[in-house]
Amino acid sequence: MRIHFIAIGGAAMHNLALAVASKTGYVVTGSDDEIFDPALTHLREAGLLPAEMGWHPERITSDIDAIILGMHAREDNPELVRARELGLRIYSFPEYLYEQTKDKIRIVVGGSHGKTTTTSMILYVLNRLGIEADYMVGAQIEGFERMVRLSDTAKYAVFEGDEYLTSPLDLRSKFLWYKPHIAILTGIAWDHINVFPTFPEYVETFRKFTRSISQAFIYYEGDDNLQMLAEELSVNNAPCIVLPYREYTGEVKMTVFGRHNMQNLQAACLACEQIGVKREDFYREIASFTGASNRLELVDERLSVDGERLSVAYKDFAHSPSKLKATVNAVREQYPNMRLVAAMELHTFSSLMADFLPQYKDCMKEADVALVYFNPKVIEHKRLTPITKEEVAAAFGTPNIEVFTESEALQARLRQEDYNNTALLMMSSGTFDGINVNEFARELID
Repeated sequence: MRIHFIAIGGAAMHNLALAVASKTGYVVTGSDDEIFDPALTHLREAGLLPAEMGWHPERITSDIDAIILGMHAREDNPELVRARELGLRIYSFPEYLYEQTKDKIRIVVGGSHGKTTTTSMILYVLNRLGIEADYMVGAQIEGFERMVRLSDTAKYAVFEGDEYLTSPLDLRSKFLWYKPHIAILTGIAWDHINVFPTFPEYVETFRKFTRSISQAFIYYEGDDNLQMLAEELSVNNAPCIVLPYREYTGEVKMTVFGRHNMQNLQAACLACEQIGVKREDFYREIASFTGASNRLELVDERLSVDGERLSVAYKDFAHSPSKLKATVNAVREQYPNMRLVAAMELHTFSSLMADFLPQYKDCMKEADVALVYFNPKVIEHKRLTPITKEEVAAAFGTPNIEVFTESEALQARLRQEDYNNTALLMMSSGTFDGINVNEFARELID
């Protein structure tokens, strides 16, 4: 089978390419206009890195069995145009995942926050128990070689379900492709305003998702919108059972912390129970779970000679309001006697839109020092209406907020702090414009 990936350099796309290339009888090629690490290194090591960047329609030939189209590609992409002219089979990323797992029992984790961690928890426990599963998850997990696996032998498939668009040719949410037997929704908090300009439109895509579930719908009962969707399923005699959950309150000592993680843990437990995992086995194995990469990930800590913790540094992917608030609050609850210095970057399309900024109200109020960074050039690149530091500060709405538009100025401000008895939290879906967050955080607390 010859498979060609258009826009192979994406986080999910390059992991799917690696997974497909590892299957016997598959030949994988790909293209992209730019590829950065870690994808660059991963593809080079696997022999899949394109010889040159750019789009090369002359390489799209009739002997290619399938094209997999990444979201980064545009509808007028020259390779895509050529593939359509030749009548080649074109799959989106989620469509291909479904095609490869349509005969498996599928567990899908969705929601505006916590889906990566919850998916990771399920996979971690299944792996520890020796239960084989195919998967797609948006972070690196301890004990797993990559973020995507496809096999001919696994009975189960576990997917992180994203509500964002499927591809340039398919404007439906990705998770609508997966048709889950078992599904989790962790919460609904408005995001992706460029795709869902109103909150009701955002809720509607989750409603469509719940209607695709065939066996069990697991949802956080503290979310009014999820409660509404669960009641709709019951009223309409949906084929799936409805299982609400709250946060885990048991006695098993956990490595991860925060109320949101205890909610994620309970959701993962219920999903595993649906495929025969005993609750006591789940809790025994999850106790050693240290988290998914970039999700409240411990970067470093500084201890006194007698082992007392003097300072600690974490990084997190948090960028949307619900994720940001949950992460800040989790660190505050975990370290109530430490100062909390928190820095976040507004980086995504929604977060940089003036109309969306008020959603961030009070999200960082639990931090002693709250620093917000955005790059006006990113706003220009995304062709959005410019925003000001004053608008951002007003939107967050608490007196601890300081706003920066230059990465060097943000770094200088962070270096002014005394990190004795301090928890440092760095949050971004980007890099604060080129900061190596791990090295910088270690420098600060050391």
